[in-house]
Formats: sequence, C-alpha cells, structure tokens
Amino acid sequence: MEKTIALIPGDGIGPDVVTEAVRVLDAVAKKFGHSFTYKNVVAGGVAIDAWGEPLPKEQLDICLASDAVLLGAVGGPKWDAVASELRPEKALLGLRSGMKVYANLRPALMFKQLKDACPLKGSVVGDGIDMLIVRELTGGIYFGERGMSSDGKTAWDTETYSWNEIARIVRLGFEAAKKRRKMLTVVDKANILRSSQLWREVTESVKGEYNEVALNYMYVDNAAMQLVRNPKQFDVIATSNMFGDILSDEASQITGSIGMLASASLGDGSGPGLYEPIHGSAPDIAGKDVANPLATILSCALLLRYSFNAEKEARAIENAVNDVLDDGWRTQDIAGDDARARGKLVGTKKMGELVAERVF
Repeated sequence: MEKTIALIPGDGIGPDVVTEAVRVLDAVAKKFGHSFTYKNVVAGGVAIDAWGEPLPKEQLDICLASDAVLLGAVGGPKWDAVASELRPEKALLGLRSGMKVYANLRPALMFKQLKDACPLKGSVVGDGIDMLIVRELTGGIYFGERGMSSDGKTAWDTETYSWNEIARIVRLGFEAAKKRRKMLTVVDKANILRSSQLWREVTESVKGEYNEVALNYMYVDNAAMQLVRNPKQFDVIATSNMFGDILSDEASQITGSIGMLASASLGDGSGPGLYEPIHGSAPDIAGKDVANPLATILSCALLLRYSFNAEKEARAIENAVNDVLDDGWRTQDIAGDDARARGKLVGTKKMGELVAERVF
C-alpha cells in the first residue's frame, strides 16, 4: 500500500505530538510493508504569521490531493487580538468545509489502566466507559448567518440545518450503533429550538430502517448531567455541531484525560478524511517534551481504519498503546503517584518511542 498523508502540525504542542504520530506510522509501514509519503501543510496561527491568513488555498489543495490528513492543533493566545475572521480556529472550519467532512466521530473510551484518573466515583464508572459521539460538523450555528448591529450593541448567530444534513448524521449514528451495543441517543433541545424539532422529525423518518437499534431522545442539558451521573447508559450519541462540541469535551474529561482521545472527521468517501486529537494547542507546554501524544497516535489508528481500510494496522497501534499502559508508562497528565514512584513517568518523545517499539 502506497499512500500520501498530509500533515498539519499547527500550533503549540501540535508539532510535538504529530512528530510522534509519524514515528508510529513509520513503524506500521515497516511492519506491514507499506509506504507513506508525508506532505507538510501550514495552517492555523503559524499560517497567519507567515501569510496573514489561517488557511491559504494552496495549503488546502495539498490536503485535498492527499489520501488522508493528520492535524495536531491550532490556536493560542498569541492570536487572540486578530480579527475574528482571521483567527487560527478558522483554519479548522475551512478544512472541514473545504474537505467536505461533515461527520466527526469521537470515541470516548476510558482505558482500564487509567481508571484512577477518572474524576467520577468507581461506583459510577464501573468496569469502564465506552461511547461514541457522532457530531455534525459543517452545519448549525458555527456555519450559520451571523452579524452585529451598526452600533455594536447587538450580535447574532443563526442555527440552520437542512433535512439532508441531519439525515446523513443520524444514519451514521444508527450504522455505528449496529456495530456496537445497538443503542442510539439523539441529543437536541427540541422543547425550545425549531431546528432541534427538525432533528427529531428526520430521525423519526429513518428509524424504521434500523429496527434492531434502540432509539431515545435527550435534551442537551439533561445529556450533560447524565454524562457525569451515569455515563455507562450511553452507546452512540448523534447530535448537532455545537452540542457535539460541548458534550464530546465533557465526555473526554470523564475518561481520565483529554490527552487520550482521538477523532475522525469523515465525508462521503470521495475525498480524504481529517484526523486529529481532540485536545487544544496547550502553548504553555509546547516544546517542553511533556505533552501526551497518545490521542494523536490513536487518531492514526482511526486514519488507517477509515481512510485506508487497514484494520490490522489500526489494531496494531491500539494494541501497542494498551501494552504501553499495561507496562505502567505514563505522561504527566495520566500519571499518578505510583507511576512517578516507579520511574515510569515519560515525556512526549519517549512515549512515542515506546508505542512504536510495540507496534512490532
């Protein structure tokens, strides 16, 4: 297999974690006889510094010409004062819309080895947490009409969804649930929002195609509460862009560390997928060899699975991560006192090396 992967290191710890992800991808290529060619893409704050815009067209074109795209992180306080339309985060929106990746899959898995890092009681967590959030990615309030009055005292952002935008997310949620525990929760605010009422209408229109999946609806405020009260009740959650953004971050924290969770942004399969850790750029620890690279490494497993249909290779990465955790190795965000006492606390580079070694 010969594939081209566009790399977007981005800002803050992005270059640190992407470097280790490439180390692991190279180990996979060597073990399974593949060839990966990497194309570097400049986006986010570093692109603003270089060219005055977060995602130049020629950089997006490199992504579109690749087989998959791996992103580190973008943003940071350095660019807080730039105009809103030029903020580094606009690179994310530009990538998602330009690549036509409309569904974000965010697995929230609590590794058994990290149970003590979970902020919830053991009686709540039980033997683990394993859910999947399917977030709509290119519609809703983040892409709706927005503006500000001439006197600067009134601003608005509009939540807009079409039938087809909702249907493709709901169907993806049903399909994912079929392969898991056969439970789908659609999260909305249908008691208030007309757009959420449309989400329910669409879901009702397609649920007959998935009789084997148990469906329920939940208001977003209740869902936020239930995630910390009883997260084990959830299997697959399908929801809108903004609600998914908020709930997936909450779900990541209850699994122990935001530094452990990967994500995949997918379209209709005609173009490359976009893969990234869900954490931010953490500029305060950039270049200090302390960031956890495992979320980015696990994003590579999703890349192999969804874009390259390489299940054995994906499982090799996931098994390697499990082996490293079983051996007690930890970065500082997931290390308890015992890990430090045993001398198992490692930095970004060493964690990448440990995973790459175990891919073999």
